[in-house]
Amino acid sequence: VQLQASGGGGVQAGGSLRLSCTASGSTFKINAMAWFRQAAGKEREFVAAVSRTGNTHYKEFAKGRFTISRDNAKNTIFLQMNDLKPEDTAVYYCAADPALTAYEYRYDYWGQGTQVTVSS
Repeated sequence: VQLQASGGGGVQAGGSLRLSCTASGSTFKINAMAWFRQAAGKEREFVAAVSRTGNTHYKEFAKGRFTISRDNAKNTIFLQMNDLKPEDTAVYYCAADPALTAYEYRYDYWGQGTQVTVSS
């Protein structure tokens, strides 16, 4: 399974960005797809995940501002991020796994990451 993330960039605080991640290859192996992020000098953290059936799970900071969605026909997930804050600045990674989980170690497949920079 290969994951290709895109959509990062620079935005001012309060702005919005939409990230995309497309899976290719043996996509039958995956159920959940997720977003993680890693800020400079910090550990990577879970953001949100969505199952093939549309069940979602969010980290607390993402609730109300971020929305994860999925297009199964295109093996693609999206992360709509609104009201962005400087503390959202990070490299955002997409990941895929057979199960819906927030645990990083459970994810077998990872994309290359896309930079999101929020300026104040």
